[in-house]
Amino acid sequence: MAELALLVIHDDDLGMNYADHPTDRRRHRLAVALAGAAGVLDVPGVERIPGGPPMPDEQLATMFAPAYVAAMRSYSATPILAKTPEARQWGITGDIHPYAAMHTDSARTCQVAWDAGTAVGTGSALRAISPAGGTHHGLSNKAGGFGLYNDTAVAIHSLRAAGAERVAYIDLDTHHGDGTQGMFWNDPSVLTVSVHESGRFLFPGTGFPVEVGGPDAIGTALNVALPLDAGDDAYRRVMAEVVIPAVRAFAPDAIVTQNGVDHHHADPLSHLRTTMSLYPDLWRQLRELADEVCAGRWVALAGGGYDPCNAPPRAWAMLMAEMAGVALPADMPADWPDLSRAMSCDTPAAGWLTDNLGPLPHGRTQDMVDAEVAQAISASVLAAPLLRT
Repeated sequence: MAELALLVIHDDDLGMNYADHPTDRRRHRLAVALAGAAGVLDVPGVERIPGGPPMPDEQLATMFAPAYVAAMRSYSATPILAKTPEARQWGITGDIHPYAAMHTDSARTCQVAWDAGTAVGTGSALRAISPAGGTHHGLSNKAGGFGLYNDTAVAIHSLRAAGAERVAYIDLDTHHGDGTQGMFWNDPSVLTVSVHESGRFLFPGTGFPVEVGGPDAIGTALNVALPLDAGDDAYRRVMAEVVIPAVRAFAPDAIVTQNGVDHHHADPLSHLRTTMSLYPDLWRQLRELADEVCAGRWVALAGGGYDPCNAPPRAWAMLMAEMAGVALPADMPADWPDLSRAMSCDTPAAGWLTDNLGPLPHGRTQDMVDAEVAQAISASVLAAPLLRT
């Protein structure tokens, strides 16, 4: 039996710290503060520790191309170099705003992901979470999205190093988990399942059902590309009809999840219109799935969420509560308004599930959306060998 029910690895200096950028450390700082105020971090069997030093370059280079690691260190030492055309070969585009500590910050998040995976893989913790983690677009030799090093891939590598023979990766972020899929594209021991807004409408433009894995791993990549305005019930259907059956069939030794909530209707970077009421259902289903297929072994990383004062803090505090096996109080903690305003969030949410979803965009009907969702699910099921066994 694991020593801890949940290991939370976090401190307020974790995460990328770009200037003038959608990535905002308040989202995970507030999530951990809210979980603490709600009593989640104080129950027996739950431990919070700070992140450690950056992962050494030598260890990064076992998972990422040594030349890429050297380039990222160089661009951190002299950020102006990341503005040169040559930097594009390493994926440094306008999405990444270079700054002096970016290599160190990303390497710290990688070390947290490694430590979380090691804790679960060796049995010192049943579950572990990195609230500042979830970077999933980068490849072994290229940055992607808003991150340098792909820490979701690091969590998978650490579980494998700790003895897990098969790992299932479930990505619920509104953006396709293209980097993690790519890094394990031809590895039959890793299943990557991504549920996201269709690449027809959203970055990175990938993640279609035809992407099923490399020649030695056909069927170990699974993608559900959701239509615009998909909403809560679409995610519930995808979990029931695609994610849970596929992971059951794969029978992993551990699960890694990327728990982005940038599909929330108030998020500025997506169009999927989910609400706060969805997230407790998702987290419960992930916990039940882990309990069923791999004796509860589960590593979670937060992910996207670009309305930092609204959905991410509440959703990820609820995630930590589910992972810890703790029932949240019915009301928000009394000091939640003060916590929020201290981080320049001037209109704190009144309740865990308080929300304000507006009507569908003009010209869209629920019947139209439901038909598009059904088509997306059908396409994924037809493409997935795991769902035909």
